[in-house]
Amino acid sequence: MRVLPLLMATALVALALPVPLTLASGFPVTVTSCNRAVTFDAAPQRAVSNDVNLTEMMLALGLTDHMVGYTGVSDWKTLDERLREGVAALPELSTNYPTKEVLLGADADFYFAGWNYGMKVGGEVTPETLAPFGIAVYELTESCIHIMDKPKASMDDLYVDLLNLGRIFGVAEKAEALVAGYRQELADFTATLDTSGTPPTVFVYDSGEDKPFTAGRYGIPTALIEAAGGRNIMDDVQSSWVSIGWEPVIERNPEVIVIVNYGDVTAEQKIAFLKSNPAFSAIPAVVNDRFVVLDYVEATPGPRNIEAIKRLATAFHPA
Repeated sequence: MRVLPLLMATALVALALPVPLTLASGFPVTVTSCNRAVTFDAAPQRAVSNDVNLTEMMLALGLTDHMVGYTGVSDWKTLDERLREGVAALPELSTNYPTKEVLLGADADFYFAGWNYGMKVGGEVTPETLAPFGIAVYELTESCIHIMDKPKASMDDLYVDLLNLGRIFGVAEKAEALVAGYRQELADFTATLDTSGTPPTVFVYDSGEDKPFTAGRYGIPTALIEAAGGRNIMDDVQSSWVSIGWEPVIERNPEVIVIVNYGDVTAEQKIAFLKSNPAFSAIPAVVNDRFVVLDYVEATPGPRNIEAIKRLATAFHPA
């Protein structure tokens, strides 16, 4: 988010503030956002985050003082009570993907979003369309698969985002400590798991009755499942979140089904649908009633991922 010195000086004079002679300590910083290098001369002061999981990343780093609001939460997902506490003073600027006008109306200088997490390829709101208005964009790493090649999903997708946000907002040490804590917590937990046997096969059921919406190779649930000692049966699908047919699900016979809980159709209703359909009656997960429920905020990249891994592991490796 480069700002020309003349424009910066003009703005500060207009506010009757002294013009700083040097940039803030630690700046400028340059981070990689998908296939772009983005430079910040100072921490954003009027940031907007889209979606509940991305907003929680901002909260985990204590960045509410740098935010003017968030978008894309309450229209189709339940806002967690802990999130409500963290953003009590901030408005939800849009219940769904924000328009360019929404961001301009909030005088935003930064937008934390992702592809299919607040932005669409070729859509109205993209890094390119916002740049002329001085709104910098940092893209969720998991979502980069929509515009470039990237490695299979891993927990590093989350860690990289937190570390980059830490650098962007001048709280790098806090971000490093947070990530180190997550890494250690996960390492300590996985060290207690007995993964000597064959990993259980797992299907992620997000939504859809005619065609299921699920997580493929590049979706964070693949990383969560593997960390918990399982294997996503769709880890060969070259996408992150995608609609597929039921045939491969039936053919691959998952032993466990992960239900993503959000929206108007409850987790209980999704499970009832799977149990009542004769086509699924021989699937081991259905036969043995092996369902595990993750809230949307746990099944997408964010601070709840370690918690999700622990719940998955309990379901995959019952005592």
